[in-house]
This record gives sequence, structure tokens and C-alpha cells, in this order.
Amino acid sequence: MRYAHTCYRVLDVERSVDFYTNGLGFIEQRRVPIRDEAINVFLTPSGSPDLPLELTYNLGRTEPYEIGTGYGHIAIAVDDLDGTLATLAGKGITPERPPYTIREGGNRICFVRDPDGYRIELVEA
Repeated sequence: MRYAHTCYRVLDVERSVDFYTNGLGFIEQRRVPIRDEAINVFLTPSGSPDLPLELTYNLGRTEPYEIGTGYGHIAIAVDDLDGTLATLAGKGITPERPPYTIREGGNRICFVRDPDGYRIELVEA
């Protein structure tokens, strides 16, 4: 067994693709139409080309999805958290709160949200 991908359902595929590609630097790999029902867009972080994120857009859907209480977040490692946040701020993406650590000597982290409200943890590695 090996990890295949993570899937999010989104309301506006172009807005979401823009967030991940222009905001977080993901690379769009491919789009796969599912009959006349949906479009799957596969994106990968530039440093992890084998760990795709699948965005599924169900054609005609206008009601937001409930993220639910069981969902947590995806995490992305960054070399320079402050620099990343400055770049994101220039694109209108703001953190939930300033960077912090969970424990003494731990990595600095910060969370942002995508256009559909999914949380993304930025981890300074």
C-alpha cells in the first residue's frame, strides 16, 4: 500500500486552483472530467510531486460543503515561515493568528484557510 491523494470538494474550481497555485505554489498536474457530473483537478506541492491534492468540483453545486468536526488540516513544510507569510499577505492570504510553537524547541507553525475554509498548517522546517 502507498498513499494516493487527499480530496477536497470545492465550490469554485478556478478560485481554489488559483489559491493553491498562485498562493501556495502548488503545480496543477491534470484535470479529469467525470462524465457531465464533476471535474477533478490534481495539484502537487512543488517540493512533493508525489503527494497530490485532488480538488473535486461538482458541476452546478452552489451550496457550501460542511467540513465537519472530524477534519483537521493538511500540513505543508516551508523553509521560511515569515517569508512565506509575507508572500501570502501580498496575495491577500492572512493567517488565523501569528506563528507559534506547540512546545519548547518545537517547529514554528501557522494556519491559513483556503477559499472553501479548509485549514492548512504551514510548518517551518
